[in-house]
This record gives sequence, C-alpha cells and structure tokens, in this order.
Amino acid sequence: MTRQQLLIGLVALAVVAVGIVSWIVFFNDAPTDNFAAGSDKFGVTLTARDRTQGSPKAPILMVEYAAPTCPVCAAFDMQIFPLLKKKYIDTGKVYYVFRVFPLSSVDVAAESIARCLPAENYFAFIDLLYRNQPKWDPDGHDIPDVHGALVQMAGFAGIGAQEVDTCIANQSEATTITQVAQDGQTKYGINATPSFVINGEMRVGVGTWDDWQDYLNKLLAKK
Repeated sequence: MTRQQLLIGLVALAVVAVGIVSWIVFFNDAPTDNFAAGSDKFGVTLTARDRTQGSPKAPILMVEYAAPTCPVCAAFDMQIFPLLKKKYIDTGKVYYVFRVFPLSSVDVAAESIARCLPAENYFAFIDLLYRNQPKWDPDGHDIPDVHGALVQMAGFAGIGAQEVDTCIANQSEATTITQVAQDGQTKYGINATPSFVINGEMRVGVGTWDDWQDYLNKLLAKK
C-alpha cells in the first residue's frame, strides 16, 4: 500500500460519539530486551525505542515498517504473523522489530496512543487496532468521528479520553514518529507498507505463508 506523501498533522478532535465496539482478545506478548541503543546489525541501527519480539541473538533480524491504517499490514498481522511468531520468533530464529511508517495523521495519532502504554502492552494494542480497522480507520471506512473511535479503541487498553488527548497532543512524540519514517525512507528506501528489512534485504508486501517459509528457510540455511 503506497501513498504520495507522509502527512504529519494530528487528527482533529471531534465530539460525536461512535457506537459500541465488539470485544477483541488482546494479542498478549511482552517484548524482549532490545539491543543497546545505537547497536548495528545487518546495516540496521536498533534503538531503545524499538518494539521487539524474540531473541536478539537470533540469526535473522526482521524489521517491519507498517502503518496502523494499512489494510495489507492488518492482513499480515492476522494471517501471517501468528505463524511467523510460533515457528520462527518463539524458537529463537527471528528477532522481530516493529516500526510505524505513518501514511496519514491518523497513524500518527494511533501510534502516539500506543506509545503511552507500557511497553509490554504495545503489541496487544497494535493488534487490537488492526483487527478493528473498520471501526476507527477513515481510509476506506465511514468513520464520522475518528477521534471518538480512537478513544473507544484506547478504552480497551485502559486509557481514558483525557489521556488519549494528552497522548495525541504530544508534539515531541509526533515528531519522533515522523522521523522514524523519514529515516526508513532515507536508509532503506521505504515507500510502502508493509515493508520488511530482513538481514539487510528489502521485502515488500505480505505474500503467502509458504513464500515466507521458503524465504526464511533459505536465509537460515546460509548460517
């Protein structure tokens, strides 16, 4: 999924309420310890900000650049990632790093909220957003009150409306989110979501689970 420009403005606040959102079970998994800030591996600089899963000692480093509003990213999260996690991340073969590449101001707002959560709850909230895109994402859906919809999503993670507004209004966080995306463009040529930097190689799109297994197994065979 591509767009011409990164929009860095914040989502406007509105006052119209949205309907009740159906319950979604969180994808609970606490991130493991990161590399020390500034560490390099396969040409990728890892930072203390990165949200990760798996062992830093894994032979494969996978960095995903994705956007909360990206439907293809949501498909990867729901269809491919659970299999990837079970077979490669949890077994110490892949160290997974997730970075947001915002495609709109709504992505900036969503990531700002996610960053207000404890690190161990980050992935659960991102998964919640992906599984509920039609309820809050205005790209392709009729969402009259995006702010209200995001408040609804945040409520499932225990964040109240006032705290949501504080998170979204954090200009320093918004700047950092945008900078991460700009760095991805400059260093790795990221211009679409989802994009993956895997042991220094670029891979764009979701593909099939068989494609992923073939690709990762070939990388492991080189070790």
